[in-house]
Order: sequence, then structure tokens, then C-alpha cells
Amino acid sequence: MFGRSPIGEVLLNHGYITAQQLNDALQLQQAEPGRRLGEILIEQGSAKEIDVLRALGFQLGIEVWEAFDLDAVDVSLSDHYNYAVAMKQQIMPFQKRNDYVLTAIIDPLDIDGLDFIRGLTGCEPIPILAPRDAVKNLVTGIFDKRGDLANMAGQLDQTKPAGEEEEAEKIEDILNRAASDDEGPIIQLMNMVFQEAMRERASDIHIEAAEDRVVFRFRIDGVLKELASAPKRFHSAIVVRVKIMANLNIAEKRIPQDGRIRFKIAGRDIDVRVATAPAYYGERITMRILDQKAILLDLKDLGFNERHYRVITHAITQPHGIILVTGPTGSGKTTTLYACLNRINTPDKNILTVEDPVEYQLAGISQMQVNPKIDLTFASGLRSYLRHDPDVMMVGEIRDQETAEIAIQSALTGHLVFSTLHTNDAAGAFTRLIDMGVEPFLVSSSLELAMAQRLVRKLCPVCKQPFEPSPEELREIGATQAHLDQAQGIFYKPTGCKECNNSGYKGRLAIYEMMVITDSIRRLVMQRADAGTIKNEAEKQGMTNLRQDGVEKIIAGLTSIPEVLRVTQDSAG
Repeated sequence: MFGRSPIGEVLLNHGYITAQQLNDALQLQQAEPGRRLGEILIEQGSAKEIDVLRALGFQLGIEVWEAFDLDAVDVSLSDHYNYAVAMKQQIMPFQKRNDYVLTAIIDPLDIDGLDFIRGLTGCEPIPILAPRDAVKNLVTGIFDKRGDLANMAGQLDQTKPAGEEEEAEKIEDILNRAASDDEGPIIQLMNMVFQEAMRERASDIHIEAAEDRVVFRFRIDGVLKELASAPKRFHSAIVVRVKIMANLNIAEKRIPQDGRIRFKIAGRDIDVRVATAPAYYGERITMRILDQKAILLDLKDLGFNERHYRVITHAITQPHGIILVTGPTGSGKTTTLYACLNRINTPDKNILTVEDPVEYQLAGISQMQVNPKIDLTFASGLRSYLRHDPDVMMVGEIRDQETAEIAIQSALTGHLVFSTLHTNDAAGAFTRLIDMGVEPFLVSSSLELAMAQRLVRKLCPVCKQPFEPSPEELREIGATQAHLDQAQGIFYKPTGCKECNNSGYKGRLAIYEMMVITDSIRRLVMQRADAGTIKNEAEKQGMTNLRQDGVEKIIAGLTSIPEVLRVTQDSAG
């Protein structure tokens, strides 16, 4: 097998390199004995890694694969394999065939590595040559399929403790331990945290210090779930690693800090907002995952019923006025606003936004991020943008009287303004603005649409089961006989399966309350009527409240009774 043509001749004969490139590489190899010719050619840019591997495969009679199908791998072959070791050795068993095991490898002469796989699996390894990145992706993909975050965190328990004085170590020592070795356990653990967060579709990552553990929790479909924990002695290194990634001050532990991490996973641009804060047992970290591809939805994808879709599309095409989206943090308000802006984003419109922070970059739209440290607030940013000839403006949130009054004056002078408020329902938007000190006549004359929304988890389409709800459950959600007739007696409940990680739910959708501002509602606002009176009037005119819209989603088999009750307790009625 080893008596075949030299690697340089194979590369030359297959047209991968020129004679001059081969001569240059051979001269360099003579000057630096011990270096492999293929490595030199790749380093000089004369040959691609895959071409050198193909030549090696031809020379040694070994198959060469450019990538691996993760759906066809046998994850059990790595049951006793350590993630960090696999990444360092760059060798991975992935498929069993009788008494043989196909093994991805970057170096066909790695006899020790093949012996290791032979002992690990009890089978004879058949080497499959592959590029370094392909093998890394295979290792990551296999451990990711195993859901191995908990396993990886658990492996830290087997790491020798640094001693009781670890917490008193200098920051420089912690930094070196956490960041100097690309294959170190802390680095690998945090890489796996992000990979598993993306696989689980998590929106937030929480890293919290307990008395004796570091706990990792993900918010998945709006609900927090504990995924893993690590020994407390690794807390400092984990915090330092995240701070390094987010360009934060690793020496500052006493005050909160905010930063950002940007990276790519499986070709997707991921932006992570990082917030740290001191806590009793040590600093905690909260990371919000912003997936650029996940947010750019069309209005049709947001779950509006036919009436709500007509109302919102009419409102956003008006030349002026204010459109308010209300709801608690995490209710999807930003997604709705971006979908509205995307719908009306045409070359003939000048659209400007003031946000805190700018979560997603929208093509063709100028976006400003507030910075209170230099007195760039919502109010000052909005005031500045008025001098830039806008047609449409979005204010991330109306928080004070000054911002509210500028937004209202903008709407009254011919601009369309989008913004959000933290209120429980649509009617609460009026009383909130008046409580801020805005005159009722300004509120009533500028608002065109107020809407409230919540996010409910969607039933897993694979495992949802029909069931018959009790009369008490039907009364609690306000289901009428018309609803029962529409459902034909079929309601669904969550069950749980592999597809949804046994939660019974997969994904989320919004339920809405959409209040069109009519003359009668304007009169009530002028009279400083309370939110309940305004809401009753809107319902008389055909508005469906959040719970009623939730009932429609239940009847459609999209969500469950407990989910709608969970998110509408504060807005029932």
C-alpha cells in the first residue's frame, strides 16, 4: 500500500498543483525536515485541503468524504467518548457495518488514534478521510444529537479541583485557565451551551450560581427549563469565558454589565445580548438569543384571524397616526412591529426607528440605538429624526411623558408612528398615556389602533391528543355553544413525544386583542374613562379580547386550554 506514487506526484498528475508549486514546496520541505508536503502546499495556498486528502486517499486506497450525514450516524458509538478528547484527537466513529466501524479521521497515519477507536468500540476501524472542519462538525453534531450538555457539564465533576483557594485566585489566572486552551473544558462547555440552545430553539440562556452548583436554564417557547449544572468551583471560569466573548470587563464583578456576542451556527447569523449582574452566590448571566432569520416574518405568518388581518393591514397603510402594541416583556411586540415595517418598507417611504437596543437590522431602514450615557434617549432620538424628513417612525417603547408627547405631535403633523407600551390590554394604553401626563384630547386625536398580544405555545402536531374538556374548563375559558358547535366536540391536549422533547408543545403563536379607535371610544378617552369602560365599548363594537382570540386558536387545534388560561389571567374579562 505504501509503495505507490509519492503524494506530490499524485497531486501533480491529477492537476491539483503545478510543477513549480511542487518544486517550491519540496525545497521548503528540505529546509524544514519533518514537515509533510501536503501541509506545506496547503499553507502556501498552492493546494486545497480537500485536494490533498483526495490525493492521500488515492495513494493509500482510503475513501474521502467531504461531509457527513448526521441522520445516518450511530450516536451510541460515542457513548464512552469524551467530547473534549474527540475534538482534540480529530477522530470519530460514526457508523457500524458488521464487525467494522467507519471512522472519520484527518490523518490516515494516526495509528494511535485508530487503536483508540478499536478499543473504544470493540470493532475494527475503517478510516474515512475528511477535512478538519467536516470532522469537527461531525463530532459536534453527534454530541449535539445526544443532548450532551448535561453530560459535558457532568464531566467537569471528574476534573481535579483546583483547591479551596480557587475563588481567591487572581483574575489573570482565571483568565488563562478559561481562555488559553481552545480545547479546554470550559470552552467546550460554553460552545455546547450555544449549540444546544439553538437545537432546542431557546430564546434565552440563564447561567445562575447556587450554593454548590452552577445551573444552566433555557427559556424554550416561553417556559424556563433546567438543562444541566456544573460544580460551583467552575463558576468564575464560566463567567470569565462569557465576558471575554462579549467584550466585557472581566475584573468588574460588583456592577451589572451589558454586551453582545456575534457568531454563526450552521450558516445562521446569531446575535446574543449578554447581561451580567451580581447575586448572593456569585454573578448571574442572562443571554437573549436573536436569530436574524427567525424574526423577519410577514404579517400573514403572525397568526392573525381574518378580521385582525384586515384591521392591521388597513392601519399600517394610513398616512399618519399612532399604532401601539401592548403587552408584557417577551410577548412578541418587537416581532409584530418589524413585520409591520417590513410590509410597508418600499423605496418611496423614509422609515426611521429609535430602539433600545437595535435587535435586528432591517434593510432599507435607518435604525438608531439609544445611549443614555451620552443623553441619546428615545425622546432626543425621536426629536432628531423629525429633521430627517421621515414618513414612518418606530419608537421602541414609550416610557415617559416627553417621548409620548413627541410621538403624538409627530402623528398629528403627518407621520405614521409605531411604538409599544407595557400594559395588560389594549384599553390600558389610553389610561397609561394619560397617567404619564399627556392630555386626553391629544391621546384621542392621535391614536389610530391599539392592540395587545400574548404568546402561547403551539401543540405538537405529532403527539397532540383529542380530549373532552370538563364543563368547568369550558366555562373558565368562556367557550360558548357556538364555539362548541364549531369545534364539533373535538379539543386537543398536549401529550409529549421525541419530536417536542416530551413537552407536548413545539413553537409559539400569538393571540391578539385589536381595538380600532372609533368616535365613541375617542369621546370616552376625552372624558378620562377607565380602561374597563373603554374595553366594554370596544367589545360592543365587535372587538374580540385576548381570551376570545385564544379560544379560536384552541378550537383550531393550535393550542391548549391551559396555555390560553396561563397567558390571559391578567386580562380576563
